This record gives sequence, structure tokens and C-alpha cells, in this order.
Amino acid sequence: MSFIPRINKVYKDVTFTNDEIRRYGRHLIMPEVTLEGQQKLKAARVIVIGTGGLGAPILAYLAAAGVGHIGVVDFDTVDLSNLHRQIIHKTGNVGKLKTQSAVELMKEINPLIDIKTYDTSLRSDNAFELLKDYDIVIDGTDNFPTRYLVNDACALLDKPNVYGSIFRFEGQATVFWASQGPCYRCLYPEPPEPGTVPSCAEGGVLGVLPGVMGTIQATEAVKLIIGQGDPLIGRLLLFDALKMKFKELKLRKDPKCPLCGTNKTITELIDYEFFCGVAPEQKKAVHIDEIDVEEVEAAIKSGKIPSEIELLDIREPFEAKIAQIPHSRLISLAEFSKRMHELDSAREIWLYCKDGARSGKAWKLLYDAGFRKIKNVAGGIDAWSEDIDPSTPRY
Repeated sequence: MSFIPRINKVYKDVTFTNDEIRRYGRHLIMPEVTLEGQQKLKAARVIVIGTGGLGAPILAYLAAAGVGHIGVVDFDTVDLSNLHRQIIHKTGNVGKLKTQSAVELMKEINPLIDIKTYDTSLRSDNAFELLKDYDIVIDGTDNFPTRYLVNDACALLDKPNVYGSIFRFEGQATVFWASQGPCYRCLYPEPPEPGTVPSCAEGGVLGVLPGVMGTIQATEAVKLIIGQGDPLIGRLLLFDALKMKFKELKLRKDPKCPLCGTNKTITELIDYEFFCGVAPEQKKAVHIDEIDVEEVEAAIKSGKIPSEIELLDIREPFEAKIAQIPHSRLISLAEFSKRMHELDSAREIWLYCKDGARSGKAWKLLYDAGFRKIKNVAGGIDAWSEDIDPSTPRY
């Protein structure tokens, strides 16, 4: 029997052409799948949130497996920096919508499936409408507000949430299904403090890692559909690529969980940006004074940098070896607090990083320490490369 009740009710009406029988032949001869399992796959409706590192292998393998109805949610466009890990996108598709790029390859893999795209971000005001008609939700996102949103929406709709996350050489995967086991809030009751957990854009990720974890997520979705094996419900799978080791942790339902515990207090979707500490109201609490790269260029040409203005690069040393803005001094964010005493608060200080996020954190550290002649370079060295000096490598 399928783990998904709706599929178990409708799959028997599914038929196949001879070409489909040929295409899925290696499934059909598996005793755990057979024609019945393939019927369930064709009847299934799966929606994938994100077409990035995790979403790429998930979507490719779901299409190849013959999942009959796949929803694809993403608002972003393909960037050159995506291609080392997001294997569903091609070099020629840089600049295209990721949903469009993903569908192109999925249709090349399997033109027999139905794919519906949603060129939008998942939000509290659209989540129920987007997810309600699907059997399984797969979370391929990379930020905490959306992870909590996916979790809460799935719990309130009683849908399995196939979860994965990646960072550098490490990955996690599990299946959150509030009516069957723990949810994401049981594992992480509170989000981390803003800025304490770097994103993949800030910390990097091994290109092949999302291939491993995304494939595990796709495997879990197929198992749920065909009703075979032991899903990762109540089990968190940890992967360390450097050591090439898997480890499993047991997850237990938290009876005090506000979403799926005995005394539920969350009955509707909330403001997840605010919940995770990145709400516009909180951003406005301390206004970060920013300048653009054109002003930096003008200050360099006039000689104000470095004579009057100190330009600080707060990236890691290995990043500075890739490229630097001229006349800048390197103090990484990791050692920034320990080295602030080296800076002269009477001088004007401009800070930059890769894209402006980390230098914004350094700006706040200086501001809290009493510095006032400080500015953050909007867009960082990425903007410098794009708008000022195209010979500067982007990474």
C-alpha cells in the first residue's frame, strides 16, 4: 500500500503506452516497484521548492523516474556561479528563469510527464494555494524563513516535507511529516541568530555535495510514492563528504512543539522573515550607511583612498587572492572583533566583501563600538567587477 492515501486510491486507473513500458522497464522488473509502483509514480503529484543545488538533481531524477506531475517553484535566474553545482542548468541558459531552464532539461529527460512552473517565491500568502494539490513537498531551499514556512505549511496541510540542507562538505536529509513523526520545529524550535550561520554564497559548498543530498531526497520521495522501505521519518541522516561517512540521529516528536505538539499554538502561517530576525522593521533599527562602487572608484582616482579613507576588505584571505579592489586592506570578518583596535575611529572607513552582506555585519560591529565615519560598499566586489572593472574575476 502506498504511504500517500490519494495515490493509493487513483493509481489503478493509470495506463502506459508501449514506449513508457520500454522507458521504465528496469523499474518494472523490480519486485519492490513492478507495474503497480510505476502506476503510483505516474499518478503522483510532487512539488519542489527551489531549482538550485538540491533542486537540480531532485527534479532530474523525479522526471527520469516518471513522476507524472511535478511542480517547480523558483523566482531566480541562472547565474554563472550556479553552474558548478546546479547541474540542471546549462551555460547557455545563464540569465534565463531557473524554472524555464530546469523544465528544458526535464523535458529532454522525459517528455511524457506534466510539469507546472511557478515563477515566484514561496510566501505565507501563496503557500497553501501552491502546495495544496500536491502529494509531497520537497524542500530544496537554502534560507531559514522559507524552511520554517515549508514546514508549517506542510504540517497544516498534512503533507510530507522531504528536507535537505548543505554547507561546504556537509549535508542533512530527513522527512518531516507532522502527523506521522516530528516536524522541523521539533528539531529546531528557534531559528539561529541572524548572521551566525553563513549561507552557501558566503561559506561555499562543494559542487558534488548537493548531488548526493538531492538524490537522497529524490529517493525518499520515490519510496513514499510507491510505499516501500523505511522513510526517513524520525531519522536525521548526516553526511560528511570529507570523511565519506554517513551518520544517523533519531528525531523525536516534541510534545511541546507549538505546531505539532499536544497544545498547538500555531494554526496559521506567520511572518517568517520577522520570525527569523530579518524583517524589514528590524533592518531599519540601525540604518547601514552605504555607498556605491562608483564612489569608491572616484575616491581611488582622487587619491582619497588610501590617504584619507581606509578601504577594508573583510573577506577571507583565500578570497582576497582571487581578486581585490585596489588599495584595500584585508581584515577578515572572523578576526574583525579582535582587530578593531587597529582602526582609527577619526578616519573615514569604507568596508566591502563579496556582495555587501558580511561587510554589513562588520559595519554594525564598528557602529556598536562607537565608530561613526563608516560606510558599507553596496554590492561589494561583485558590483565592482560588474560596474567598474570587468577584468576583476567574479566567483
